[in-house]
Amino acid sequence: MSGADATVPAGPTTDVDVLIIGAGLSGIGAAHHIQTAFPHRTYTILEAREAVGGTWDLFRYPGVRSDSDMHTLGYRFRPWTRPDAIADGSSILQYIRDTAAEAGIDRHIRFGHRAERAAWSTKDARWTVKAAVRGGRTVLLTARFLYVCTGYYHYDAGHEPPFPGVERFTGTLVHPQRWPKDVDHTGRKVVVIGSGATAVTLVPALADRAAHVTMLQRSPTYVLASPARDPLARRLRRLLGPRRAYAVTRWKNIAVGTLVYRLSRRRPHLVRSMIRKATARRLPPGYDIDTHFNPRYEPWDQRLCLAPDGDLFTAIRRGRASVVTDRISEFTATGLRLASGTELAADLVVTATGLRLLAFGGLRLSVDGRDVDLPGTMAYKGLMLGGVPNFAFTIGYTNASWTLKADLVGEYVVRLLRHLDAHGYDQCVPVNDDPSVTERPLLDFRAGYVLRSVGAFPRAGSRAPWRLGMNYAHDVLTLRHGRIDDGTMRFTRRTDGGQDPADRAAEGTRTRQR
Repeated sequence: MSGADATVPAGPTTDVDVLIIGAGLSGIGAAHHIQTAFPHRTYTILEAREAVGGTWDLFRYPGVRSDSDMHTLGYRFRPWTRPDAIADGSSILQYIRDTAAEAGIDRHIRFGHRAERAAWSTKDARWTVKAAVRGGRTVLLTARFLYVCTGYYHYDAGHEPPFPGVERFTGTLVHPQRWPKDVDHTGRKVVVIGSGATAVTLVPALADRAAHVTMLQRSPTYVLASPARDPLARRLRRLLGPRRAYAVTRWKNIAVGTLVYRLSRRRPHLVRSMIRKATARRLPPGYDIDTHFNPRYEPWDQRLCLAPDGDLFTAIRRGRASVVTDRISEFTATGLRLASGTELAADLVVTATGLRLLAFGGLRLSVDGRDVDLPGTMAYKGLMLGGVPNFAFTIGYTNASWTLKADLVGEYVVRLLRHLDAHGYDQCVPVNDDPSVTERPLLDFRAGYVLRSVGAFPRAGSRAPWRLGMNYAHDVLTLRHGRIDDGTMRFTRRTDGGQDPADRAAEGTRTRQR
């Protein structure tokens, strides 16, 4: 853990029971679960940036909003009470910050601390974490349990393809992940490159003031119009009160989302036809739906994009926006030349070309002096790593709200820590000793941003508990109610001689208690 940089003490508390990395939606939720279950345990959150909020503090582009309903994107323990089911980014950010402030979680956050390395010592039953702070300094913290809530993408930069001739463009070029405060699109010709959730959000948001907005896509995506406000939720709030109404609406939305996903997997042609008909009703007569809104892939091979109240279709219908499906040949001084020979004039080009995935925020792990090769590890229940003790992480669903999984991970970590306490254990580690379990991608998803980088992530397995299923109901049973001591999770005490948990497991020293 030593290095050229000066290493200084982290502050009055350098050793904690739980160290959480990340103060976004997942990290604040994780802290709430920990401090609610263990009010006398110590914990600290390390946050690389200078504010609470993660994604919702980082993204500031026009129209930024949720792409899941807030009854499932919100925490299970804190009802979303605003009227909008599809909420704007500033409202979500305030929701996260209010959660942190009201529970006193914000007092446990160390801002400007970027966790770089984490080393586990079986002898000490501790993680030692090195974090970079301002001025080239580093600090060290130790913890009994490490809980990583950094999301799965690179915060510093998005994916930016090397477009030919981009240096010739005399207009303004912006990536949504780094939206400048001084960009004014009023009266300007705007081209948004991309067809994912960010592009679908940006186009209608820019269309009201821009001269015109063109969404330039290589290939189309599925776009579903969804009510910005949930009428059932509004009625239930009057009848049941906010907390009960939130719970009922949450389960209703989970059920509907699960039904749509399963139907998409089992009868994709039916769902494709239903989406096409719904899209046609929103667009002008004679619109070329097959070119611009009929993807080559099946529904839910990639995530479906939401358009609140059909705002994207409204902008197209009013002539404020249009869609062009083509490939970029090159940038010109005044816009873009396409493979078809068409030229698009542009004063402002927005490259909504996706994310760059990054596992654990770039945190490097080692166990007893041996570096952990992430692609060579297998994820246990989608929240721990085989052979890595006292470690958990949060990666949300690709087919549902991120927070649904984040909340379940928090509940599972609480159950795991209680099991350690009840039996006097210091260490827990999942061990795969079944040679018939084969590897699969952790994120088995066909989106371009996933396919570009998923090889750098841990792997999933071909069967439980190593298989990562995107199924909330199943995860409720296994994470909230399933056995902690399942024969795959192994437990040791330091009084056992500090032997590596995986080595002990090979000797067959398993416990079978809850």
